[in-house]
Amino acid sequence: MKYLIFLSFLIICNLCFSQNVQVDSQTYTAQQLIEDILIGSNCISNVMVTNVSGGNFNNTDQSYGYFNASGTSFPFQSGIVLSTGKLSNVPGPNTSLSDDNANNWNGDNDLENILNESNTINATIIEFEFTSIASQISFRYLFASEEYQENNANTCQYSDLFGFLIRNVNDSQYTNIALIPNTQTPVKVTTVHPEIPNGCSAQNEAYFGSWNDASAPINFNGQTTVLTATANTIPNETYHVKLVIADEQNYRYDSAVFLEAGSFILNTDLGEDQLIATSNPLCENETIVLDASSSNGIAYKWFKDNIELNNETNSSYTVTEAGTYNIEIDLGNNCTSYGEIIIEYIDNPIVANTTLIACDEDLDQLTTYNLFDAEQMITNNDNTLQISNFFTTSSDAENQQNKIQNPTTFKSTIPQQTIYARVENQNQCFSIAEITLDISTNNIIITPFETCDDDTPDGFTTFNLDDLRTNIKPNVPVNSLISFYKTTDDLFSETNSLPDSYKNTNAYSETIWVKIENGSDCYAASTVDLLVLESPQFLPSENIGYCLNNYPETITIDSGIVNLVNHSPTYTWYLNNTLIPENTSSININETGTYTVTVTFNNTCSESNTIDVVPSNIATIENIDIKQASENNTVTITVSGEGIYEFALDNNSFQNSNTFTNVKAGIHTVYVNDINGCGMIQKRVSVLGFPKYFTPNNDGVNDYWKPFGVTSEFYNDIDIKIFDRYGKLIKQINPSQSGWNGTLQGQPLPTDDYWYRVVLKDGSKYTGHFSLKR
Repeated sequence: MKYLIFLSFLIICNLCFSQNVQVDSQTYTAQQLIEDILIGSNCISNVMVTNVSGGNFNNTDQSYGYFNASGTSFPFQSGIVLSTGKLSNVPGPNTSLSDDNANNWNGDNDLENILNESNTINATIIEFEFTSIASQISFRYLFASEEYQENNANTCQYSDLFGFLIRNVNDSQYTNIALIPNTQTPVKVTTVHPEIPNGCSAQNEAYFGSWNDASAPINFNGQTTVLTATANTIPNETYHVKLVIADEQNYRYDSAVFLEAGSFILNTDLGEDQLIATSNPLCENETIVLDASSSNGIAYKWFKDNIELNNETNSSYTVTEAGTYNIEIDLGNNCTSYGEIIIEYIDNPIVANTTLIACDEDLDQLTTYNLFDAEQMITNNDNTLQISNFFTTSSDAENQQNKIQNPTTFKSTIPQQTIYARVENQNQCFSIAEITLDISTNNIIITPFETCDDDTPDGFTTFNLDDLRTNIKPNVPVNSLISFYKTTDDLFSETNSLPDSYKNTNAYSETIWVKIENGSDCYAASTVDLLVLESPQFLPSENIGYCLNNYPETITIDSGIVNLVNHSPTYTWYLNNTLIPENTSSININETGTYTVTVTFNNTCSESNTIDVVPSNIATIENIDIKQASENNTVTITVSGEGIYEFALDNNSFQNSNTFTNVKAGIHTVYVNDINGCGMIQKRVSVLGFPKYFTPNNDGVNDYWKPFGVTSEFYNDIDIKIFDRYGKLIKQINPSQSGWNGTLQGQPLPTDDYWYRVVLKDGSKYTGHFSLKR
């Protein structure tokens, strides 16, 4: 062993000025790598390598071997390294991809089983057995990989696998000790990395070492910090260790695990490191007892930051300050067990005592407080601090017992009561702050807040409480917070505050509570009456017509106000938004347009009403279109004028339509009326039609045949001729005559069908036949 250590020393010296890690796959056998390089204690005995396997690179290289990092920035000076690629690709600089493969390079079933993975290949394995006189062993290691890819989501998904598997030789089940400290999580790329932008959140970032650039002493993209693998052992029993690393799924992107020379030692467990990075540092003034007692311990030496602590020879040591603490335990027979723990401290929260002033409704010096109102003052607005609980005694706060159950609605029990707040930081370190509960003596009287009723006169309307807040502000401290509540319970619990736009729930008058806060303190509590004032109400608006044909006569328009009593209203009139010199409820006008009246009560409530005066006029008949001598005679009247018109035929009722249907033949009168009362006009019309028969028997009924509607008033130039069936002209009728009496040259003609032909002045022709019945 001395020879090999001396040879190692020569190698280190020859390479001491190198900037990159150097490797050696030929000098040491696997037995020498384990027994002489890795194991650093004479009290670990019976070391026997039982299996070695790795990549076959034609005997010119291995996938494992010795490394020397003297003179580099690498955390270890020397040790052994196992890789999923060629050992020659391990040294830096990190300027090429280590991406090796070899024929028939298989994976490892034990590694797959214990990590619950599958499809490993390119496994490098060293297995050995040892015996120890201690109950614990440990060694230090570092994992590095090309699968660490900065700012690349692949870092979140892919990782090679490795494990340090150990078991008692009498057992069959391995335990993996290559774990993230204080967890059962295996160390690999996907479990140890910082945040990957657009990829994944950080995982156990405290144990990530660095991303490696081109100046790195090893040829891997990233690496962990130095970690410690620890295993519990039964003294003097033999254990089997399997160091194994393998590619997972495919051979791409190699990884390596570095084991520090001499770090495989007898170990004493001093507990987990207390680190800020892992959120478990000690709090200011907190102590921890390190217990290194061992059943076969003879002597103890304690060190802090590599300096021996004089007179500290007990098996335990009480830590009171930050540092790296080591223990060396003499186990006899030149055997030493080592232990190490790192202790970090964090300051307790900086807090401030404060006074919380609340309002006292019944003036008994006792009232309700929301203790969290003091939080910002206590924590100095530090949002990394939080109040965990409130207590009525300092001892309860220290021991975190008997916490106040209702801190948001705490009712004081004595005047000037002191409450204790336990304030914690993110590491549960705490400080105690005192809160003195005081009573506000300020008294503020708020004048009633009035709002006019809305369009529905029911005493309910919407109040703008922000306007009320503006009214109150001049009488309270600057930047006071003013809130409104329906009940005192809501006020003191600060719940259900009223919105700025609030509709009262009691008609015409309602009292609400006002809370005025100056910072975290209640400056005053008071009430204010919300009053709903009566507003002017109007009849429904309607259009009014003005008859242009009556100009310059005037008509009267009215404001439409319906609730005048006890309000002494004033009136302001506008025509088309221009003020006019009128100030009474009703005014006389002879001009069309939009009239607006604003009515103001003596309570200052105002509302406006609009009256549209529209132009109207008597109609002018422009045309009457008649469809006649048909099965469905129609009369359509076309008019002009500014009015709105309705139409009637003869004495029938008026209609909105200007067309009449199914009109009987004959003389009719059409009427056009302006609905705004500007007048009515009428006109007679004739609808032509032809009787189907007549009975000239001198009984006074149907004694003559003549077309309906034919009078001299309408038809001066009509040509009406009657023929017998043979086309012989029998009679020509003049419009002024009564018609044909059924005779020819004074002689009665027999019952028969006769024919007519009617030609109008415009050339229109009508022909047909009728019956003479006797």
